[in-house]
Amino acid sequence: MSAERGPRVRMRRTMLDAAMRLMQDGLVPSISDVAEEAQVSRATAYRYFPTQSALVQAAVDEALGPILKWTSSSDDAEQRVSELIQCSYPRMNDYEVPLRAALRLALDQWALVHAGKLSADEAMVRGRRIELLTTAVAPLRRRLGSVRTERLTQALSLVFGTEAFVVLKDIWRLDRESAEDVALWTCHALIRCAIEDLAPPVKRRRSAANVLRTAKGAKLAPRARKK
Repeated sequence: MSAERGPRVRMRRTMLDAAMRLMQDGLVPSISDVAEEAQVSRATAYRYFPTQSALVQAAVDEALGPILKWTSSSDDAEQRVSELIQCSYPRMNDYEVPLRAALRLALDQWALVHAGKLSADEAMVRGRRIELLTTAVAPLRRRLGSVRTERLTQALSLVFGTEAFVVLKDIWRLDRESAEDVALWTCHALIRCAIEDLAPPVKRRRSAANVLRTAKGAKLAPRARKK
């Protein structure tokens, strides 16, 4: 890192740390909030984070941290998804408060966009889970095909992310370990279901007794009609 960039990197780090502290307190900070917490001018804060969405998105990326850098050397999709869940749930638990704050902002912005009070371009951009899950299920693409693989990825996204974490913890009152177990079980079930969908239909084998009864019925049928 050059000396010229050094001060800029440190300033951005200072403001990002301030944003994380505010979000850990359950707040969805504005640019002004972060400027005050970091003890910098609003003009300085806006140079680094021009919108609240950019600020919160940077904080979310900080919270997700190693999850966004996740990779796997396994050739087995089920194993890869398991590794992703096991990497993600502990981190989401540690940064649960800022992730919930970001989710709250995303919901508020959705309402504002649909009310015509906020441009869609100003709203947070979400969808990191798509890239991560696409990477996780990649070994199945050749076997399932692109359409089935995409449907599987969509299904897995229902149990991977802040929303699923909130449901399992708030509705079911599960601790982190139990929530992770449910997510793993669901992911395994979805992957196996997707694979079984490719299996050819099973033809029921007719027993010898059934074959004999069918043959007798065919011989007796003409006599029954004569009566």
